[in-house]
Amino acid sequence: MFCDELKIKVIAGKGGDGCVSFRREKFVPKGGPDGGDGGNGGNIIIKVNTNHNTLNHLAHKKVYKAKDGAPGKGKNMHGKNGEDLVIEAPRGTVVFNEDKSVLYADLKKTDQKTTIAKGGKGGLGNARFVSSTHQAPKFAENGEPGEEKDILLELKLVADVGLIGLPSAGKSTLISVISNAKPKIAAYHFTTLSPNLGVVNMSKFGGSENDSFIVADIPGLIEGASKGKGLGHQFLRHISRTKLIVHIIDGSLEDISINYNTIQKELKKFDKNLAKKEQIIVINKIDILSAEEIKEKVVKLKNTSKKLNIFTISAVTHEGIQPLLFTIYKKLMEIKKKETLEIPKIEEIPILKPHLEKTTFKIDKIIRKKDRKIFRITGKRIEQIAIMTDIKNPEGLERMYHYLNRMGIQKAVEKEGAQSGDIIRIKDKDIPYRK
Repeated sequence: MFCDELKIKVIAGKGGDGCVSFRREKFVPKGGPDGGDGGNGGNIIIKVNTNHNTLNHLAHKKVYKAKDGAPGKGKNMHGKNGEDLVIEAPRGTVVFNEDKSVLYADLKKTDQKTTIAKGGKGGLGNARFVSSTHQAPKFAENGEPGEEKDILLELKLVADVGLIGLPSAGKSTLISVISNAKPKIAAYHFTTLSPNLGVVNMSKFGGSENDSFIVADIPGLIEGASKGKGLGHQFLRHISRTKLIVHIIDGSLEDISINYNTIQKELKKFDKNLAKKEQIIVINKIDILSAEEIKEKVVKLKNTSKKLNIFTISAVTHEGIQPLLFTIYKKLMEIKKKETLEIPKIEEIPILKPHLEKTTFKIDKIIRKKDRKIFRITGKRIEQIAIMTDIKNPEGLERMYHYLNRMGIQKAVEKEGAQSGDIIRIKDKDIPYRK
C-alpha cells in the first residue's frame, strides 16, 4: 500500500535533573557543593533520505520519542545528553501541524534536515547556585520537558515532469521506455497503484550526457477524482510540484477530446493553478491507427483549443518519442530560466530585541473564589522557571519568589488587589502570594 499522508506524535527528550551533592572526601574538611548539571534531552529531527519513496516505513509507529538527558552527578559530573531521534522521510515531504495551519518544514533538497521538536534543557546542579551570600545551596533545577507535537507528514513527489491521463492511456509504458523506472504494466485499469519516478537521460535519445530530468507517472485520474473517486484524490497533490505536465491520451478511444476535457475539469476542481500549468498533449498508441485517423484526432483536439501543443507517439514502437523528449527538455529549460529571472521578494530584516521574551508575562485569568483569588500567569520564561523549580524545596520556593519580584509579577498581582492567602498559579505550580 502506498502511504503519502501520515499523522504521528513526536516527543523530544526531557532534560536530566540537576544534582544536589556536597564534596565528601577524607582529609578535605568543609567540602563545598559539587552537584553537576543534567544533560539536555534529545531533539526530534526529520531528514531527507532519497532511498525512501513513500512514508510506509513510518506507518508502523504512532509515537516517536527521543532519549531523555541523564541526571547530573556529584563531583560536578554533567549528565549525558539524550540522543537525537532522526526520522527519515522521502524528498518532497511537507511537515504540518495537525490541522495544517502551521508549516514546520518543506523538505525539497537531498540530505535536508530540520528539527521538529526541541529537547528539554538539563537542570542546573547545586554547584551553579553558589554565591557569596549562599555558599551551601541545597537546591537544584529539575530537567525541562521536551517539546511534544502532533504532526502531519504529507508527501508531494519532487519531479520536473508529471505524466497524467486516464487509466490505461500508456503512462507506465512511456515512463519505462524513456527513463530508468520499472513500473508494473498490464492490460487493465489501475495497474499502477503508486506514482513512479524515473530519470530521463537525454544522451540515450541523441542529446547531451549532462542533460537529464525527473519524470513522475501520476496514476488514478478518472472523472470525479477531485472528489475522491478512484485513486485521484490521493495522487492529485503530487502534480502540484511539477514544472511541466504531459497529458497522455489513449489514441484508440473514439472521441479523445472528451477524455482531454475530463482530466482538465478534474485539475481545475482540485486546484485552479494546476490547470494553468504549461502542458504538452500526447496522443499515444498511433501504431494501431491509420494516418487518416491520427490526423482526424489531432484536428478534434485542436478544435478544443488552438493553443494546444500536440504530439503523436507510440510508446510500444517508440515512434515520435525523440522529438517529444527534446520539446519537453526545451520547455523545462525555458521554465527554469524564467524562474531564475523572477525577482525574489525582499524579506524584512528582523529587529533583534535581546531578552525581551524573558521579561514578558501576562495575567491570563483571575479565578475568584469565596476566600481567595487565583492569578493565572502565562509567559514562556516564567513557565520554564516554574517547570524546572521544585517549590516543595524551601530554597526552590525562595527562588520562585525572587523571579516573581524580578520580572514584575509581584507588582502586577498587587495592582489587581492580591492579598494574603491568594494564589499565583504558573503552569501546574501554585505559589502562595506573600507581600
